Amino acid sequence: MYKKPGENNDIPYRNTVDEVVKTWETDLSKGLTERQIVSRSKTFGPNALPTGKKLNAFEILIDQFRDFMIMVLMAATIISGVMGEIEDAITIMAIVLLNAFLGFIQEFKAERSLQALKELTAPDAKVCRDGEIKFIKARNLVPGDLVYLEAGDKVPADGRVIESQNLEIDESLLTGESMPVEKETGALIAQVVVADRKNMVHMGTIVTRGRGQILITSTGLDTEMGKIANLLSGMEEEETPLQKRLQYLGKWLVWLCLLACAAVVGVGVFKGESLYQMFLAGVSLAVAAIPEGLPAIVTLSLAIGVQRMIKRNAIVRKLPAVETLGCATVICSDKTGTLTQNRMTVRKVYTMNRMIDFDRQSDDSDLQMALEIGVFCNNATLVTPQKRSFFNRKVSHNDLQVIGDPTEGALLLAGAKAGIKKDQLIKYEFQSEIPFDSNRKRMSVIVKEGLMQKLLIKGAPDIIIERCCKYQDGHQIKNLSQQMREKILRQNDEMTHNALRVLAVAYRRISIGGHNNSRDLSEYENDLIFVGLIGMIDPPREEAKEAINRCRMAGIKPVMVTGDHRNTARAIAKELGLLCRGDMVVTGEELNQMTNEEFISQIDQIAVYARVSPEDKLRIVKAFKSQGEIVAMTGDGVNDAPAVKEADIGIAMGEKGTDVTRESSSLILADDNFATIVAAVEEGRNIYDNIRKFIRYLLSCNIGEILTIFIGIVLGLPLPLLPIQILWVNLVTDGLPALALGVDPGDQDVMVRPPRDPQESIFSHGLQTKIIVQGILIGLSTLGAFVLGLYWEGGSLAEARTMAFTTLVMAQLIFVFACRSERHSLWQTNPFTNIWILLSIFFSAGMHVGVLYIPSMQNIFKTTLLNSREWLIILGMASWSTILLDVIQTVLHKTVHKEHVKRYQTDKKFS
Repeated sequence: MYKKPGENNDIPYRNTVDEVVKTWETDLSKGLTERQIVSRSKTFGPNALPTGKKLNAFEILIDQFRDFMIMVLMAATIISGVMGEIEDAITIMAIVLLNAFLGFIQEFKAERSLQALKELTAPDAKVCRDGEIKFIKARNLVPGDLVYLEAGDKVPADGRVIESQNLEIDESLLTGESMPVEKETGALIAQVVVADRKNMVHMGTIVTRGRGQILITSTGLDTEMGKIANLLSGMEEEETPLQKRLQYLGKWLVWLCLLACAAVVGVGVFKGESLYQMFLAGVSLAVAAIPEGLPAIVTLSLAIGVQRMIKRNAIVRKLPAVETLGCATVICSDKTGTLTQNRMTVRKVYTMNRMIDFDRQSDDSDLQMALEIGVFCNNATLVTPQKRSFFNRKVSHNDLQVIGDPTEGALLLAGAKAGIKKDQLIKYEFQSEIPFDSNRKRMSVIVKEGLMQKLLIKGAPDIIIERCCKYQDGHQIKNLSQQMREKILRQNDEMTHNALRVLAVAYRRISIGGHNNSRDLSEYENDLIFVGLIGMIDPPREEAKEAINRCRMAGIKPVMVTGDHRNTARAIAKELGLLCRGDMVVTGEELNQMTNEEFISQIDQIAVYARVSPEDKLRIVKAFKSQGEIVAMTGDGVNDAPAVKEADIGIAMGEKGTDVTRESSSLILADDNFATIVAAVEEGRNIYDNIRKFIRYLLSCNIGEILTIFIGIVLGLPLPLLPIQILWVNLVTDGLPALALGVDPGDQDVMVRPPRDPQESIFSHGLQTKIIVQGILIGLSTLGAFVLGLYWEGGSLAEARTMAFTTLVMAQLIFVFACRSERHSLWQTNPFTNIWILLSIFFSAGMHVGVLYIPSMQNIFKTTLLNSREWLIILGMASWSTILLDVIQTVLHKTVHKEHVKRYQTDKKFS
């Protein structure tokens, strides 16, 4: 009886072909029988990934109105309507509906990762069943099926290789391995990670070369792709730090405002004011004090940030993601295609006695010969991109696309850069080929050059050098001594240690007449003339190094997480400057040997994770999060999707990324540029600063309004403001000026600060004190104007209320300028860098002047005309509080900034 997946002894890559065939009871000559197929279809189900639960649009929409603060605002809408304040009711309801609509749109992404994974599975498969070779739908495959693979095929399910003819698979989407993997049939002794299972193929990967036959061992959710689908579906969306803080802040503010307003009503009634008048005042104060504009301003700030990001090639899929990235403390980045170009490139060429840096121009004749061999002994092709500008039709070698093996493509690109193209090498006339073989580890072509024939050969250095007896040195051919042979091998070892993939090239002159039998031709692959070693690598992106430096300046720890080999990962990390002194490189195998406690104790010293599996990446992200870090994860392959979704913010590549990763992410880099992340960090920090700005502004103004009424009543004064006046202040000051603060461009030094503590309160760094002090000063200024108008000027109560009313409005409008920066003085901030603030202040002030001087408005708001003397008192009382607090803030900031810089410079990671 066959063994089912999950049993301890079912490790097909550690079993021989005969053992796997016996396990699944498959006849290698006929395949499965119809009876076996029916039975296994019932046991294992279809070879497909689940689509997941369909999202119910109505439920998502209703869920938007279950937020506590939104429900209170809806109640305030009803109260405002009952009181006859229709404009205020319409304003609040518009804010509620706007937030509900945006939230509804954002939540449609939840289960689309599974759908994208499903689309990656191959639609058809070539199988042998009941002795017949036929094509069937891939979803109908069952374990034990015999499947044939050829170059270009997408692997339909996980399977054990039982026959391989130069079979190579591109597994980069699953493992992160940048090079195609040669497949073999022999059993593996040790238990290894997916990337090292050379006798297995996996669903969704691509055949790049050769052909083979596999026996299906896992289908559907039992495949490696299926395990990733399970990891994705098992995750829950977490609230971002901004959402958590605002939800807490909203509830706290609502109850505090309601309590304060109830206290005002109680004290007023106790002091002899009428119950009806105090009830109206209390309700009006509650409507004004509750910052109903807060959700809308947060949404607007995030939306403006999104628009700025789009202009900088970053597409935000979730609004809060911009803010979250702004407080990121760790960026876990995939290597292939993210930090590197995902394009094999010739970096070094070694000819006898010379190491040539291919980035530099050279007229070395041996280099020319080495590249000619690499270009002509080659089955890849270069194609010109179809999408070209009408005005820019010239295509450079960097724009050419490779069709075929990436290593051979790198040789063609190197030749193109040096002006050597296969179709232009007219001195060579192709005659025959001895194809590459994973056992031979070399490829040869026979060419005719004039009256001579040559064998051109490339392959593994140890194989080629062993068959060489001479070497080319310029225009001379010299004997290859044992000492020279060892020198070449040492050079090969050094290039390999530097993470270069090395090929040796050689040639010989032959005379074979018309004989053209490949088996006999292989006899001529001896007595070769060594020409050189060609070293290739997937090079780092030019802009990635600068991006990593800027991340460090911003206090963010960059970490490489890749499925590639240790040496390759270390070499790229060193070149990028990602490895600091004392940093560690850890493989997935070493990581699996660590307990969680051991891993956590070393996590700060590990800068590079190599040869990791999807489960390892997920564990890394979770480990950072368990330490209170805000984690960003960049990635492009299917293997990155679970970690991208688990991270506080997932960043996907737009050009080379997969649908799976894009659907799992919060942010997509349209140009696949790692440096774009720096722009996202800057934008996120600016947005968080802007949120603090308008929180400071709104709450200070609201406290001033409450204290004006409360202190006035306690002192036995008449009610300083009427309910309608309170609501007007709320309309003209809490609206446009606060919104303008939400789009402020931010401070110039935002990217030289360490990231804020992810756990810090939104009121940290003294914001709470500033709010309270400014609120008290605004309240005292308003009461001062009221008292002066009532007693010193000898005016009427209506005139005193008009002075208090206008002082409160002007104090809040002037205070907007002080809120633009928490770190710089009012006089150091250029008012013209945010034209929206100036326009909003002029507009709000103009509306208020209309209330004072338009007769019909005077009747509604119970105001009187103000003379020049009263205006001087009002402007003086309105401005002194902002100026005084700005001076105090500037002095305190200098002291705090010195301590801040000192702490930052002592951190060895970011110094």
